[in-house]
Amino acid sequence: MNLRRVALSREYAALAVLVVLVLLNSLFTPHFATVSNLWNILLQLAPVLIVALGMTFVIATGGVDLSVGSVMAIGAAIAAVLMERGVVIAVGAALVGAALIGVLNGSMIASLRVQPIVVTLATLIGGRGLAQIISNNGELMTVSNAAFLEIGRGSFAAVPVPVLLALVATALAMFALRAMTIGRYVLAAGGNARAARLSGVPVRRTLVTVYAASAFLAAVAGLIMAARLGASDAAKIGQNMELDAIAAVVVGGTALSGGRATVAGTVVGALLMQVIATSLNMLLVPYAWSLAIKAVIILVAVFLQRPARA
Repeated sequence: MNLRRVALSREYAALAVLVVLVLLNSLFTPHFATVSNLWNILLQLAPVLIVALGMTFVIATGGVDLSVGSVMAIGAAIAAVLMERGVVIAVGAALVGAALIGVLNGSMIASLRVQPIVVTLATLIGGRGLAQIISNNGELMTVSNAAFLEIGRGSFAAVPVPVLLALVATALAMFALRAMTIGRYVLAAGGNARAARLSGVPVRRTLVTVYAASAFLAAVAGLIMAARLGASDAAKIGQNMELDAIAAVVVGGTALSGGRATVAGTVVGALLMQVIATSLNMLLVPYAWSLAIKAVIILVAVFLQRPARA
């Protein structure tokens, strides 16, 4: 069985589980199958999916980005501090600043050959501190700019802006993976970096690009959350987001070993994890149990991805 067929089988398996869960919840969970709850699920899903899309490309190279939650907080903090200079400057600075952090991560991984988990773990820790420094030592910074708040609270043609942003990000990710050179480079670098270099693939540039994109998308998610809250909370925005994003990617069928990726699978994985979280919350299951169930799902997904024995 080739890798593409394996990826598709896991993607379809996750989709089947998602369909079953939706049907069961529609029948047995009060108020689950309502329009308001559907929009609530999609609104909660949007920032997770946007971050998970960037994580898909990172994991496809055989790496991991643990810093996305902290980068979300940094992006939100930069935007809040600069909001008095205008929403364009504030949002632009947040996105550029986050992308530069991604470039730094990618450069250290590609040029210094430091393990991605080490580099991004350091950024996770230091980035959270940097976000608090930017926001006056962790001060809760409220944002009242109407244009900025539209990012998290607005809608277009009855569709919430965060959902639209997630849809656009998904379409761009699919296009990049399937139709652009960077998509082939990502899979080649993740499959066998040495062979890719010998074949002329710019592995270093690819890694830097992937981590910069991951940080950029994390900042977009951070701006959405700050706009929804109407404030930048450096201590809480993006908290544990790296775990949710990794879970969505792995459950969706992208291999942790690299060399294989599925954007559609990531969408399904993110939806599956969000439906589980929402249904458990509606059934008044304690949050601690929700975390435990998520952990079991991740372990099962990783177990199914184990390499076959010769």
